[in-house]
Amino acid sequence: MKMSTRMTIDDIAEALGVSKTTVSRAISGKGRISEKTTERVKTYIKEHNYKPNAVAQSLVSKKTYNIGLVLPNENEAFELPFFQNCMKGISIVASAAGYDIMISILEGRRIDNIKRLVENHKVDGVILTRALVKDESIKYLKQSGVPFIVIGSYDEKNLLQIDNDNYMACKELTTVLIAKGLKRLALFGGDSDFYISRTRRKGFEAAYKKMGIPVDQSLIYMDCLKDSDFSVLIENVMRKDIDGILCMDDKIAAEVIAKCNILGINIPKDLRIASFYNSSLLDNSIPAITSISFDDGRLGQIVAKTLINKLEGAEVQSQVIKNYSIILKESTS
Repeated sequence: MKMSTRMTIDDIAEALGVSKTTVSRAISGKGRISEKTTERVKTYIKEHNYKPNAVAQSLVSKKTYNIGLVLPNENEAFELPFFQNCMKGISIVASAAGYDIMISILEGRRIDNIKRLVENHKVDGVILTRALVKDESIKYLKQSGVPFIVIGSYDEKNLLQIDNDNYMACKELTTVLIAKGLKRLALFGGDSDFYISRTRRKGFEAAYKKMGIPVDQSLIYMDCLKDSDFSVLIENVMRKDIDGILCMDDKIAAEVIAKCNILGINIPKDLRIASFYNSSLLDNSIPAITSISFDDGRLGQIVAKTLINKLEGAEVQSQVIKNYSIILKESTS
């Protein structure tokens, strides 16, 4: 016989002839109660398919079973495949562990949304999907004492962070291209306020150092998505006798490809193009674009599992995941 969905701890206590306190202790595993009685209660629960009310559970354990997922801003977060794939990985692991995801969108450096989640006790922990230089979110969460994890790298010890090995991936791709004879590469970079942009730039520069070639700093253009005119940028670097353009991510690469088509620049005949990040945004590019492919879904799963383990009292560590492959295609042939 199945227990009614309306049945409560009171009903279990009455059926077994014990107190409500005894039933609660048997379910939670806390408090003094004999093994025989605990086993009797658990057997009854199993036989009748009893599931404790989630709200009641949270009140007893002082847990919400919610995780806050903080995204940088609405347009960027929901347009870029990186965030979509990460969210999917995070959700799969969280759901399997009995946690729900609460999404919070931040505008710039304002952290009102995070404060609301924390101060209203809506979440047990927080996942930051992107780290800024001098990040107010990180500063606040450290002060609040709420467990949190950062997707990406941050120059601070004892901060729980999980990241793809962007530095080595960018260094490796740049090294391969230089070895192919593309020694004068322009770099079109992302927002310099983001640590990921700085990490990718370091990987690019490290490749030149490895190959014994000085970096031409005049060929490095950061903050390209901040009201930049890509037509002007491309025309400018073409006058500098470059071998190709390395784009920090797929969105920048898509912009460069579109402008090259308008300007009548043939890829790869006139200009080689490669991207430090591959996604569905580049799937239909002609020619196919050389890039770095990361498994963002797996990254999200590892992040969620690490935070949940921390919430449940386990010892956890930061990780840098070698989670990529270099894909050479027609755009750099």
